[in-house]
Amino acid sequence: MSKMARIPNLGGARAFVLHRPHPTVQAITRQLSAIGLEAIGFWPELPAEALAADFVFFDVDLGFDEQFPWKPGEAPMPLIALIGSEAPGRVEWALSHKADAQLLKPVGNAGVYSALLIARQSFEARKLLAGEIASLRQRVAERQTIVRAVEALSKGVEDGRAYAQLRSLAMGWQISVEEAARRIVAMTQEEGDDDQSDRA
Repeated sequence: MSKMARIPNLGGARAFVLHRPHPTVQAITRQLSAIGLEAIGFWPELPAEALAADFVFFDVDLGFDEQFPWKPGEAPMPLIALIGSEAPGRVEWALSHKADAQLLKPVGNAGVYSALLIARQSFEARKLLAGEIASLRQRVAERQTIVRAVEALSKGVEDGRAYAQLRSLAMGWQISVEEAARRIVAMTQEEGDDDQSDRA
């Protein structure tokens, strides 16, 4: 049986609403206040202090990239898209900002709470996935470094013995195999640079 996600307590969080003055903003603010969030409205762009917000609601219909103090898709908090027009270009723009949830306009007396929860969950899952991808990329890069170090050590010996030598060096230096491989590769490059300078 899979573990159920716990519903977070949202009380005390800050939500920035990037939307021109409109009944939609009033409806969102009422719901946010009822949930216990502080709602702060801005238009036409977010200030730098928005980087400390817990959530950002943004208008898709009149939105543009320069409204945000971050690059598209790099928001440091969950984003909730406020969609009135379902024109493909507008929806595509919202997707380029990696909106974590959406609310269709006009906003009534419900929907904000579930949008907050979905946005938080989606944002956290995306952050976790990005961390795992970065870790995998680092491991691939480290393996390539290990291969290069083994190649440098295998002059005249088989790869198995060269790898055993790399492990032995790592143990002797009291560092990881990856760090030892980086040292070997760096020394090999320095030797190559010295050879080239001698020839010059």
